[in-house]
Amino acid sequence: MDNQQATILIVDDEPANLRVLKQILQNDYRLVFAKSGNEAIRLANSKMPDLILLDIMMPDITGLEVCSQLKANPSTIKIPIIFVTALNDQTDEAQGLELGAVDYITKPVSAPVVKARVATHLSLVQADELRRTRLQIIQRLGHAAEYKDNETGMHVMRMSHYSKVIALASGFSIQQADDLLHAAPMHDLGKIGIPDSIMLKPGKLTVEEFEIMKTHPTIGANILGDDDSDLITLAKVVALTHHEKWDGTGYPNGLAGEDIPIEGRIVALADVFDALTSVRPYKEAWSIEKAMNFIKEQSGVHFDPDLVQLFEDNIDEILAIKNRWQDD
Repeated sequence: MDNQQATILIVDDEPANLRVLKQILQNDYRLVFAKSGNEAIRLANSKMPDLILLDIMMPDITGLEVCSQLKANPSTIKIPIIFVTALNDQTDEAQGLELGAVDYITKPVSAPVVKARVATHLSLVQADELRRTRLQIIQRLGHAAEYKDNETGMHVMRMSHYSKVIALASGFSIQQADDLLHAAPMHDLGKIGIPDSIMLKPGKLTVEEFEIMKTHPTIGANILGDDDSDLITLAKVVALTHHEKWDGTGYPNGLAGEDIPIEGRIVALADVFDALTSVRPYKEAWSIEKAMNFIKEQSGVHFDPDLVQLFEDNIDEILAIKNRWQDD
């Protein structure tokens, strides 16, 4: 969506105010006009504008009521609303923001201010849409990888949420932890490139077969490639480093300690714990106690000792996740 494609719904019961905003914006955007609150709601649902400029004081229903209804509707909840109003009472401003409006412009409007605010909020819409699209790509790649693996979709769901818990405990922001939640399903993406004769082999792999299996982190990183998206870059880091070990004996690059990105260290711990406590064609599920004893034994060997402690400290939340997403 560039500016020429963006549609803006302008709502005001005064024709003169509509004309002013039309003059300011008509060269850059597609404009739709409403002279009442009810008309605004109808047009918002039928035209699905990219942004709404909304007056507050209108005779049928107020802009605040229009905003409230649009934000209560799943179809229109994400359309950004900027109030354009002569009211500059902070109570009205606070109420509008509480209802979900993103900004305020006061009348009489300034052309540079209107243009700047509109451009800013449309750019945020574009960024959200781009992130949503990239997230969908990552999720679908994750589903593709599941077709090649004997692990279940519930495994991916659980270990991703375990990763988020550990990340938050490690000091990640909520946004950073959410990014890891979405990137973690990419950890085994590279298994797409491993031959079925190895992936589906019921018995133990030979040394030669295991060497081929060990290429899946690199394959996954190559599939994700180099991208300016933070989310895809993070997924690449996870794919490449989740089999590295704290003591340097992991693969593919033999990284050790804090040379392993923390995201890879987190996913490694989450992945192994869930694998141990889940049924596989070749093993029964371990008890929580047995799995935790193994995790603690591997502290400083396979796993980052600090992360092991955080995992143990948050085991109640981990087990709640495990119970929420059980295998069929």
